[in-house]
Amino acid sequence: MIIKIEPDSDIPIYEQISNQMIEGIARGHLQPGDSLPSVRAFASDLGINMHTVNKSYHQLEKKGIIRIVPKSGAIISSPQDFNEHSIERLKAVYQPLIAESLVVGMSVEQIHELISLIIEDFNKSHK
Repeated sequence: MIIKIEPDSDIPIYEQISNQMIEGIARGHLQPGDSLPSVRAFASDLGINMHTVNKSYHQLEKKGIIRIVPKSGAIISSPQDFNEHSIERLKAVYQPLIAESLVVGMSVEQIHELISLIIEDFNKSHK
C-alpha cells in the first residue's frame, strides 16, 4: 500500500497517514493480523518525522484499528474488536457531517445515496 503525503493540505500529516491506512484496510490492501512497519522505518520511508508516524499509530490504536504490542510492533486489529465504544465514537464523528449535509441542502435520500456509493467503492476494491 502506498501512502501519499500532501504537505500543503489542511489535514495534518498524522491524520493523512491514519486516514489512508484506514482506507487501505477497508479496500483490503491491509488485512487483520498484518504487521505494520516500525515507526522509525515507516517515517524513514515517508521522509517525515518519526513522532508524526507515532502519533498516527497511537490515533489508530485509540480507535481500535491497530494494536500496539510491545517489542512486536503494530498489528491490524480484527473486525471482532468492534464494540459499543466504537459505535459511540463513530456516531460523534458522523453527526456533524450529517448535520452539515442537511444544512447545505442535501436530502436524506441524497445522503443515503452518497453513503451507499462510498461503500460500493470500497466493496469494488475487494473484488
